[in-house]
Amino acid sequence: MSTDLENFQATTSHRAPGRILFHASFTPDLHQRLIQHFGTDDFGGRLGMTWPVELGAGLKNVPPAPDYSPYWHNDKLPPGAFINSLGVAEIPSGFYHFTGYLSPLRNAKSRAELETYPMIDLSQADDSGLKSIVDQAHHAGRYVTAWVGHMYEEAWQIRGYEPFLTDLIERPDWAECLLDRLMERNLIRAKMFARAGADLITTGDDVANQKTLMFSPGLWRRVMLSRWKKVWRAIKDINPDAKIWYHSDGNILDIIPDMIEAGLDVLNPVQPECMDLDEVHRRFGKQLTFDGCVGTQSTMPWGTPADVRDCVKSLIDRFGRNGGLILAPTHVLEPEVSIDNILAFCRACQDFGTFE
Repeated sequence: MSTDLENFQATTSHRAPGRILFHASFTPDLHQRLIQHFGTDDFGGRLGMTWPVELGAGLKNVPPAPDYSPYWHNDKLPPGAFINSLGVAEIPSGFYHFTGYLSPLRNAKSRAELETYPMIDLSQADDSGLKSIVDQAHHAGRYVTAWVGHMYEEAWQIRGYEPFLTDLIERPDWAECLLDRLMERNLIRAKMFARAGADLITTGDDVANQKTLMFSPGLWRRVMLSRWKKVWRAIKDINPDAKIWYHSDGNILDIIPDMIEAGLDVLNPVQPECMDLDEVHRRFGKQLTFDGCVGTQSTMPWGTPADVRDCVKSLIDRFGRNGGLILAPTHVLEPEVSIDNILAFCRACQDFGTFE
């Protein structure tokens, strides 16, 4: 039987795999219910999900997050709030695992405040052990992923959503200052992971809503794509075999050609509620691998197990037999999703997606 590594290489090279790779992630409540159901936290392996090795944990000498307490001296945060690794206050929403953001630079008065805002310095991180992790994973038949980071999402979280969008129009140098600082951090990570031989280097920013982009395509190309191009080019220059993965929820149909031209290999999550999957595959299926495609706003929470099986079978028949498809729910599964539907998803991926 072919390994996950062999199937990943076949899938992303648009060759027929031995089997369809598939995966899912779960909110804490649902994760605990699955542990109770199976009596173990190794249910992913039991269900046949692909289990790549994540490379980022192998970095050593990564400095701790800076001390962000000076940014919060004058704020009384509610119970349960915490300051995350970006210095952003996350405030419980009272709805599942979701939190609201309170941004440390929401009231910034000068660009200098953005230029001097403390961020983790990765320039001295030790990546000397990463190559051996990749080698061990490959020896075991597993492929290796490595998360580089966001840019737009972290920039607006630091600055504040409305202030950052206003900056893009009225003070573009402020917005680009934050984006450049995050890009430089991402470049350091990307180069380390590429040198180590990671198979799939993951990036992303949510830049669309259900219907269209958050901004004009021109603004996105100038401000965001231009920076991702530098990161992706650096990866390919070091390791041409590395596959570049990008995540954005929503309808991003208008910018898919730009991302392909910039070097994108794998697109996630390809939401069926937002885009016509047949159109996306017809236009871009020869150049991209789709990772996702199973609706978390439709099929997984509200369909029956039979609906889930039909969905999986249809996706494999339409898009997966000659490579180019990794199946997954299009986002983390929420508590509304039944265990029966999760089992149906995994069994259907095995029943209809095993070709060897």
